[in-house]
Amino acid sequence: MGVKTFYVTTPIYYVNAKPHIGHAYPTIVCDILTRFHRQRGIDSYFLTGTDEHGINIERAAAARGLEVKTHVDEIVDEFKTAFAPLGIEYDQWIRTTDPLHEAAVAKLWRILDERGHIYESRYEGWYCGNCNEFKDVDARPDSVERPSCPTHERPLEWLGEESYFFRLSAFQQPLLEHYEKHPEFVQPDVRRNEVISFVSGGLTDLSVSRVSVKWGIPVPGDPSHTIYVWFEALSNYITALGWGSDDHEKFDRYWPALHLVGKDILRFHAVYWPAFLMAAGIELPRMVYAHGMLLRGGQKMGKSLGNAIDLGILKRHFAPDQIRYFLLREVAFGQDGEVTYEGLIDRVNSDLADGLGNFASRTLTMVRNYFEGRPPRPGRERSDDAADVERRIDEAKRRFDAEFSELNLSRALEAAWAGIARVDKFITDNQPWRLAKDPEARPRLEDVLATAYEALRHIILLVAPVMPATSREIWGQMGLSGDPLRVNPNETKWGEALDVSKIDRVSPAFPKLEKERIMAEIENETSPPVSEQARSVDRTGQPGTEAAAPKTTPSIQGAPDAQIITIDDFVKIELRAATVLEAEKVPKADKLLRLVVDLGEAQPRQILAGIAQYYSPEDVVGRKIIIVANLAPRKLRGLESNGMLLAASVGEDGRPVLATFTEDVPNGARLK
Repeated sequence: MGVKTFYVTTPIYYVNAKPHIGHAYPTIVCDILTRFHRQRGIDSYFLTGTDEHGINIERAAAARGLEVKTHVDEIVDEFKTAFAPLGIEYDQWIRTTDPLHEAAVAKLWRILDERGHIYESRYEGWYCGNCNEFKDVDARPDSVERPSCPTHERPLEWLGEESYFFRLSAFQQPLLEHYEKHPEFVQPDVRRNEVISFVSGGLTDLSVSRVSVKWGIPVPGDPSHTIYVWFEALSNYITALGWGSDDHEKFDRYWPALHLVGKDILRFHAVYWPAFLMAAGIELPRMVYAHGMLLRGGQKMGKSLGNAIDLGILKRHFAPDQIRYFLLREVAFGQDGEVTYEGLIDRVNSDLADGLGNFASRTLTMVRNYFEGRPPRPGRERSDDAADVERRIDEAKRRFDAEFSELNLSRALEAAWAGIARVDKFITDNQPWRLAKDPEARPRLEDVLATAYEALRHIILLVAPVMPATSREIWGQMGLSGDPLRVNPNETKWGEALDVSKIDRVSPAFPKLEKERIMAEIENETSPPVSEQARSVDRTGQPGTEAAAPKTTPSIQGAPDAQIITIDDFVKIELRAATVLEAEKVPKADKLLRLVVDLGEAQPRQILAGIAQYYSPEDVVGRKIIIVANLAPRKLRGLESNGMLLAASVGEDGRPVLATFTEDVPNGARLK
């Protein structure tokens, strides 16, 4: 991000319930971002922790028959125990019951009070204990039926009590000016627009104390009130660094922060928190980035729905690096994304076992067998093909860093795997196993394996922050010393490791997962068994077939069976322009054409299209078409298809007509 230091935070997790994958997701991302920046020589700090005050904590402890402090201590231990097997290495775990935090929060309160930003009055309204906020609900306090929280779908409580208020309304214009001057402050753009719309609609003063809540930090000078949990919880991002204490060296060194938060708590971080800081005269965070929700069967995960991904099951069946890679690659950060056990297995087998793992194993095995473990120097005359591989790997590195810096984490990994695909093609085209049989081809063999070895070294450096354990394992198998996370990829020269390494052993870094066996074991561990898809409901309201569909779908005129989707659904589909480079019929498949298409990526893609009955190979070569570029790979007739061609279905026979353009569009251009 072009900064001298890097400070990243997760939301601090509320200890009224046990940890789940929704907590693990942003924590893994923060861990990976920290490793990425440290690897590139940037002084970095990673904060996570727990939010331990509020009425919900009191109630959760009471329900268990425990003292509140005993309850929160147990839940904190469960969080730390759950995160440890995922390879998460935070620099600090903040607890809002820490004495230093409580003292610093009291200091922040006094500063705002002295500056005239806090006043006393009375508040009445419908309150959600889960959200820890009052809701703008049009219902009378004596209503027969209590309204529900739109987020948690639980009845709201009517609270009326004396309260201290923060003059939030005074910061409407300063906030809007900051959003305009710093468009990067709230990301992604769709969330920024939501925040601007909310603030533009008018801000009312915020109740920042409670009389009814006893488990909290007392208001300075008035211990009959406790400080509103969001006021004090948000303050953790600066109190953890020593703000408000005599030892504020870390605050001076690392602040401001990048806050990663769920989109459901964006308002607190992008509106209330910067307003508190403005009022106190403290620099605002560098960025507030709202990630999406993890879905299963098209719905947000929850125990009540029976569709949650269990952290214990993940730990028992998958390695930490497999989980970390899957979450980053499968879900576009900032968007909602579908995650399933089956999807994890498929991604591990295709990308890791067949991709990176196979590339590493065959390269190192050939170096060991043909050169007694000493990586060769390139041949006397380096081939143009080998030079192109080096260029493509350098391009993958540049794109990886650029995408990572913009938090396009899935696309960063996509760039790395484009590099792997290019080297795989290079190895397959040159067939070193045949060159090894011809003594006169020895210089060429040296050129091929030296290039493959060096490409592997650079790829490992890229993926090390995401998969630290496996990267260290492959690094060691390559005969290299040290830790790849301590090697800056941008300062690494091509060919510099060939004289200092020796390969002694080779073992698969990513053994293939047995899908049927693992899924059967997971089904046995899950009670009741959880389907990977939600059950749809037909038009009569009766259960229908297994499908990820909503219970009801409004119809569109002219398309009675069409399903309404949101803009968030649409942006998940990556449509890109492409040119068909090659085409041929798939043997023994009357309907299939194998196409090689240029999407403007480092390596052309192979896709399979069921259009052979209507289009000959000659008809489509050179055509500009539209591809669904982020579709999961699928095998047909033993061939892998990496995308889907778009075509209209015309006539009674459903004849396909290819979707194309009337104007010139570059390959890779995204359709919006």
